[in-house]
Amino acid sequence: MSLTLEPWAIAAVNLAEHADNPVHTEAGGLAAGYDGAVVAGTTIYAYLSRPAAAAWGEDWVLGGTATVRFRCPVLADEQVNVEPIDATDGWTIEARVGDAVAATCEVEGGHEEPGEPTGKRLEPLVAELDDRWAGYAARAGEDLPLYAERNLVHPVVWPSLANRVFSTQLVDGAWVHTRSIIRHLGLARPGETAVVEAFEIDRFETRSGERAVVDVRISIDGTPVAAVEHEAIVRLPR
Repeated sequence: MSLTLEPWAIAAVNLAEHADNPVHTEAGGLAAGYDGAVVAGTTIYAYLSRPAAAAWGEDWVLGGTATVRFRCPVLADEQVNVEPIDATDGWTIEARVGDAVAATCEVEGGHEEPGEPTGKRLEPLVAELDDRWAGYAARAGEDLPLYAERNLVHPVVWPSLANRVFSTQLVDGAWVHTRSIIRHLGLARPGETAVVEAFEIDRFETRSGERAVVDVRISIDGTPVAAVEHEAIVRLPR
């Protein structure tokens, strides 16, 4: 995949649907020590994915990999400049707010097949990929025509479903998504039903709080469509 990735920019959208996590509200963000409502990491990932999907199209959406790391918060309505950087070992896409790099995303055209999951098995989830999921990217302002034209699910759905695992089973109160490795394994279309299986593979303390790492496997009709290694701060310092 040698096509050039192009930059993009958008004013960050803080979706009201994320208000169940207090850091995504004005009051909750301030209480957690931020300068306002923090935009969800999945929204920033939707923005970061755009240059790869625009350049590489359906091949990347169905078979590529993204490794996203969040370095500092993006606040509601801040200008996000999405800047691809072509390095000798592949493309890295940065989300910049002013001079700060808020997040990075390394993108590849393929992926390593994930091995068998290990760790503590969590309760599986079932999600119909209706507008709540399939329409997420467009609500956040990432309106690349590819998804509607090809009737494809936007790849932001996969870390969003991983977030759902965290919000329903691992956290109580404010929490922060820190990184994800997202492998696209197959075809998914709006309206289909996804089964989400998750395994907690690590839990550890850091200066910024207690973190958990979860291996998330997503399938449709028994066929794998995505695998996500998802990390978040599940307990902030008090």
